[in-house]
Amino acid sequence: MNLYLAGPVIAALLAVVFALVKFATIMRQDAGTEQMQAISRKVQEGAAAFLKAEYRWLAVFVVVVAAAISFSSSENGLGPKTAIAFISGALASAVAGYFGMHTATRAAVRTTQAARTSMMAALGVSFSSGVVMGMSVVGLALLGVTAFTWIYSGGEFTNEVLNQVLGFSFGASSIALFARVGGGIFTKAADVGADLVGKVEAGIPED
Repeated sequence: MNLYLAGPVIAALLAVVFALVKFATIMRQDAGTEQMQAISRKVQEGAAAFLKAEYRWLAVFVVVVAAAISFSSSENGLGPKTAIAFISGALASAVAGYFGMHTATRAAVRTTQAARTSMMAALGVSFSSGVVMGMSVVGLALLGVTAFTWIYSGGEFTNEVLNQVLGFSFGASSIALFARVGGGIFTKAADVGADLVGKVEAGIPED
């Protein structure tokens, strides 16, 4: 590997390791009472079901677009290499999204428990949850772009190589876009559902 690529690789790996350390720190926090943990498990199950359904449809999108890129004219920097980078970018984005959701749904109950003793402690847990997602995205993105630049360039960086490497960014951005839209719809549906249950079944009055 060229020396100018070593720095980004080290930085990317450090970001991923830092995210894992933060996740481990969050999981060591008190998860609250048994009732709180029971509610948290329901939230985790709902989030996992949403991601499973969303990723199933996104997999179809990735396969179709990758096929189109693969069979496109190589004059524009497309072709099989770009398609492979596109699929890898989509997978990296999906992994970051899953890890972020996995962390957030477990950090929520720990943030609630921490808030019972200190607002600063609650802020620390919730902020760490955001850090996990952020560092995962940055680390995997930088690692992917650097890896494909090294693999495809062969020591000579050309416009064709640039277009091929951009396939990784396109794949990652596509999944992130759909996940953002789908996640917004999911959270709004969950918010409305919880509001209706609270008012209709539990009889909780309006704010």
